[in-house]
Amino acid sequence: MNKLITSIILLSSTYLMGQNPLMIPETITGTEVNLTLQYGTHQFFDGDATNTMGANGDILAPTLILNQGDLVNFNVDNQLDNTTTIHWHGLHVAPENDGGPHTTIPAGTTWSPSFTIMDKAATYWYHPHLHSFTNEHVSKGIAGMIIVKDDEEAALNLPRDYGVDDFPLILQTKDFSSDNQIIVMSNSDDVPMVNATIDPVLEVPAQVVRYRLLNGSSQRAFNIGLSNGQSFYQIASDGGLLENPFETTRLLLAPAERAEILIDLSGMEGQTIFIQSFASELDNGIYGSSSPGMMSFMTLDGYNPNPLNGSDFDLLQLDIVVQNDNPVTTIPTNLVTLAEWDESMSDITRSLTFSASQMGPNQLNGTFQINNTSFNMDIVNITVPFNNTEIWQITNQSAISHPFHIHDIQFRILTRNNVAPPINERGRKDVVFVRPGETVKFIGKFEHFSNNDVPYMYHCHLLTHEDDGMMGQFIVQEPVGIYENELSEALTVYPNPNNGTIYIDIDLENIDVTNINIYDAVGRKVLMENYTLFDKKIELSNLSSGTYLLEIISNDQRTTKQIIIQ
Repeated sequence: MNKLITSIILLSSTYLMGQNPLMIPETITGTEVNLTLQYGTHQFFDGDATNTMGANGDILAPTLILNQGDLVNFNVDNQLDNTTTIHWHGLHVAPENDGGPHTTIPAGTTWSPSFTIMDKAATYWYHPHLHSFTNEHVSKGIAGMIIVKDDEEAALNLPRDYGVDDFPLILQTKDFSSDNQIIVMSNSDDVPMVNATIDPVLEVPAQVVRYRLLNGSSQRAFNIGLSNGQSFYQIASDGGLLENPFETTRLLLAPAERAEILIDLSGMEGQTIFIQSFASELDNGIYGSSSPGMMSFMTLDGYNPNPLNGSDFDLLQLDIVVQNDNPVTTIPTNLVTLAEWDESMSDITRSLTFSASQMGPNQLNGTFQINNTSFNMDIVNITVPFNNTEIWQITNQSAISHPFHIHDIQFRILTRNNVAPPINERGRKDVVFVRPGETVKFIGKFEHFSNNDVPYMYHCHLLTHEDDGMMGQFIVQEPVGIYENELSEALTVYPNPNNGTIYIDIDLENIDVTNINIYDAVGRKVLMENYTLFDKKIELSNLSSGTYLLEIISNDQRTTKQIIIQ
């Protein structure tokens, strides 16, 4: 059955009043995934039940367990009263399958994408992405994990028994009204929960246990640590395993980021520890710290007083019990080898700047922009040539930190303020947390998929900011190829190579050439004009030396030819 179930582990007599067994989402495996988006209710508190949304249940969504290389068919049935979407966050899919705001699912209809799982073993997630309604639909409950498995991960000695020694943990905070209803647009999110469970407790075996952490909150960053000060080991970031386990006592997790960690509980049977957020250690300018703005005098409506802001608090109680059969009891030394990407591989560097729409101490209550622009569904902000490797440079000139997410690709962080990132940020990522005054550079390759009509998104993953327009969109341009047809056979371009002047001759009757375009080596259109005459002279002296692609379009044919300017 594809619904949420509570953990089958019973509470022991040592549990304190008010603690609740952690709810563990059921799983869907295989190559047929059927999801029904629906309304529900959930009993967060005594008294009135809370109105919620979920997939295949009242709240949250099943964990999808998928295998790299499988072709998976999805059916997403929208039984809500309103249009929504489902975005496969972190998965590398074609734009028409990505589930962004252009790929809507009207009420009462079913969306049925099919695609091959191309991603590496990691923890991804899925959630609605309808512009202006993302926060509402996620806050009310539609969010689920995706676990991708591959041969590399399978060869390692890691915990992977779901719900036994491998646990999904969706971390959120919410604000509730006096009648127990979720307040969507609120900065007073003072109720922490894991897997939609308030004050959760989980029995875990005294061995190495794996936790898949997802920050599914609308705005809050979590500073993860253990109540006993014990070290733990991060083994994966957003898009895959790290090269080696990263030992740490703190892990900052921004909204939409994921991390997989191992905690060695060997020899601790009978003990209780807590996974906590050490928010007292967060810097100003992070939502969740004592001051959400870089300067302490900056205000955010509803943010204070909030007992979670700038204070340490529990997320999950771990009651440690006897080992399982065949336990994992060691931390691996090595994980995987990551591809090396450096700046020399880039075809272009793009710069994005975050800014507040209003300045001054009240700027946090306004909206935020990217390159002084707010999102417009009808405007494509960036055109990326197919197969480009690009550096994106993100500069935050606002007073609050923003988790920046880009669809389509996993990237590698190159630098933070010209310094190499910490070791645990050197893996595959699709979200990067950019602090006030910081410049982050990352590199990624836009391969496999292109579509001149359906864009991908990039945006801040503070859902209030995203819904208010801190988002842009980009097209991965369909590749311009070398076309062989009657037009190409009749075409002569000379001289080639040339010194900045070429002539075009088409030895074909009844041909009406409508356009001649020239593209540079990274796919940018550098010349576009209408032509109706043959034996045409074209001046290219304003272009630099290099290799270009000449495209000739007639009413019913198209051809291209490579030209070289010396």
